[in-house]
Amino acid sequence: MKILILNSGSSSIKFQLIEMPSEVLVCSGLLEKVGSEDAIVNYKKDGVNFKQTKAIFNYNEGLQNIAELLLDSENGVIKTRDEIEVIGHRVVHGGNLFSATTLITPEVKTEIEKCIPLAPLHNPANLEGIVVAEQRFPNAKQVAVFDTAFHQTIPEKANRFAIPKKLFEDEAIQVYGFHGISHKYVSEKANAYLGLEKSKIITIHLGNGCSMTAIKDGLSIDHSLGFTPSNGLIMGTRSGDIDHGVLFYLVNTLGYSLDEVNKLLTKESGMLGLTGYSDLRDIISQAEKGDRDCVLALEMNAYRIKKYIGSYISAMNGVDAIVFTAGIGENASIIRKKACEDMDFFGISIDEDKNEQNSKEIREISEENAKVKVMVIPTNEELEIAKQAYFLVVNG
Repeated sequence: MKILILNSGSSSIKFQLIEMPSEVLVCSGLLEKVGSEDAIVNYKKDGVNFKQTKAIFNYNEGLQNIAELLLDSENGVIKTRDEIEVIGHRVVHGGNLFSATTLITPEVKTEIEKCIPLAPLHNPANLEGIVVAEQRFPNAKQVAVFDTAFHQTIPEKANRFAIPKKLFEDEAIQVYGFHGISHKYVSEKANAYLGLEKSKIITIHLGNGCSMTAIKDGLSIDHSLGFTPSNGLIMGTRSGDIDHGVLFYLVNTLGYSLDEVNKLLTKESGMLGLTGYSDLRDIISQAEKGDRDCVLALEMNAYRIKKYIGSYISAMNGVDAIVFTAGIGENASIIRKKACEDMDFFGISIDEDKNEQNSKEIREISEENAKVKVMVIPTNEELEIAKQAYFLVVNG
């Protein structure tokens, strides 16, 4: 069964075609700067990369480009659109209605739309990707895999806010959690690698968006992101945890509008606000040159991670393994080093030589006799989506 995986962002469409159940990657690609005259089309097949720049003004044109790549007489991988039996979509926010992968119906689309205020940067693009995919691949089953679903197991004592009860009961204001597809994938990989049936694992997903999850015996029991993907760790442009009194001060004393506060905290804060750079590679480079703001930002970033590690060890009464994943988690050795240093009380210590090595495979970076395994596991959200979509379609 050929399953097309679509991950639609605000100006990008990431895709993979995966043969299931063999889990063979047939081809992959990324459309960047969708909505412009100079959109970038990246396509990879059989280890060969193809790249071109062209005008792609909307998602409809983007999906048409993906279809043309898949059907291309020279570099394509299918002869007709009907060879795509299933399309799996990543959907960031499913509210409290979706605890599992689901076939997309008009009612499901309505619920995804209702969650737009909870994930305004993500759900609109996710929904548009679904609508356009239905048009471009009318005979394929459309499946939604929710980032929030994995965190539906978080117990009430951890997913409730200390606000009036009616806001939880009537408005469903609670912790939802995000990046669940990634956290589920790498935690299962860690359990398989370590041969554990029962385990206490902390997964750390570090990209432009960042989050951490406490996972006990395969279930999410706490998570750093909450009602929206804005709090917790310091992110590329998002502030993470902040005293809510700052918001009132910005509005009531400094004259900010609510829209300006929202923009400030989600698009102008985080590492960008601290340094002027949102790309961690630039920040590391400037820190190495002695830029004080960049040095401090790296220390703050790692310190926030360290605090969550400590709190999750407390919540689970221990930890077997700590897993770093996603773009920064897999590649930024300095963040891993700083987040794990001076943690020997917990049995956490990393081997600096192992930490500096680059690999696309699962690897341990903890010291030989360390009590806690510290690992780097490359995430593969697209494969996880394909696995869940395949299981749903085959088993009903």
